[in-house]
Amino acid sequence: MRRLMLFFAIVYAVEGIGQGRVGIIYQPLSYYLKVRGWTPVDVTAFFALLNFPWVIKPVFGLVSDFVPLLGYRRKSYLILSSLVAVGAYAGIAWLSDAQGSTAVLLVLTAYAMAVSSTLCGALLAENSSSFEEGGALVGQQWLWFNIAVMASALAGGALVELRSPAGAVRWAAAIAAIAPIAVIAGSLLLLDETRARVDRAELKRTLASIVAAVKSRRLWLVAGFLFLYAFAPGFGTPLYYHMTDTLQFSQAYIGMLASIASAGWIAGGLLHRWVLWRIGPKAMLYLGIVLGTLATAAFLLLEGELSAALVNFASGVAAMIATIASLTLAAHYCPPRAEGFAFAGLMSVMNLADVASSNVGAFLYERVFGNQLAPLIIVSAATTALAAVLVPLLRLERETE
Repeated sequence: MRRLMLFFAIVYAVEGIGQGRVGIIYQPLSYYLKVRGWTPVDVTAFFALLNFPWVIKPVFGLVSDFVPLLGYRRKSYLILSSLVAVGAYAGIAWLSDAQGSTAVLLVLTAYAMAVSSTLCGALLAENSSSFEEGGALVGQQWLWFNIAVMASALAGGALVELRSPAGAVRWAAAIAAIAPIAVIAGSLLLLDETRARVDRAELKRTLASIVAAVKSRRLWLVAGFLFLYAFAPGFGTPLYYHMTDTLQFSQAYIGMLASIASAGWIAGGLLHRWVLWRIGPKAMLYLGIVLGTLATAAFLLLEGELSAALVNFASGVAAMIATIASLTLAAHYCPPRAEGFAFAGLMSVMNLADVASSNVGAFLYERVFGNQLAPLIIVSAATTALAAVLVPLLRLERETE
């Protein structure tokens, strides 16, 4: 378990650096697109393209469950995906300003990171036999993910200030190209995995587990809840434009705010590890919804640098608690021998909700609310609160009896 906790820390720290939508390249890329005249809807649609691999994660889970690579279902694929990420980011760093080639390579990095995340999700589901154990593993993942995101946000903001828009993207890509090497080393040194072979009996058992997962009424109910739980009109890109154009925050300070939000995620993870791990799954979901609603509404108070720091930190704390609650719920209901497919499927549901949330939010901001942030914040907070009515449908009290 200790080796697995260390391995998860390494993998998710690398994801925090390398994911295009939150890592070190996110702010340089957002700024680069903005100065080229892209609107919030344009930028959100582009990042939705990078989110697509996260929506089809069940495909990666199926391949991993059914087809061992060099005798391993997880380890070999982790190493291969990390090599792809290294090569793609190195290619972006090498290019001068080839927009088409850069876009293709960015999509390739998204696929590599999505594969890595899928495999770690399978390992999580395989090694969590209780809500408490699953919560500890989820907390470990997201704690180190956000430590890396915090450092990446600071570095990304500094790169935007110090380099040209295209130069900042290249420097960020160069740094991101180094990080996946740690996953390769961790897979070789820390990950203990029994060798698997492809035979008819093994395929039949795996297929039976996947069929059982698809037919599971409880799993479909959990998937529906997770979609509605994750969906609320998002305002990440509109908020970036608002802070840049209306509040006149520097790019360095916007990067610092992202880092402060990540610090909130870390604080939420530590709060769960020290205090909230004793709370049952039902209470954790309610707590996540309440805190998420309040933290979203708090963005209405955004007026200057101090208020921005406070609401970003609070948002991070709430988001971490909500994430631990939802991912622990997902991991608990994955059937044996189909963990890669089932957990990836549930995560794809949440990722699909996130893509829809971001694009709906940008559309409302630009086309309905006339580039006014406050109405979008109110709609988002209200939608988050509505998720509370769905918790009783899960009948989680049966899990704690």
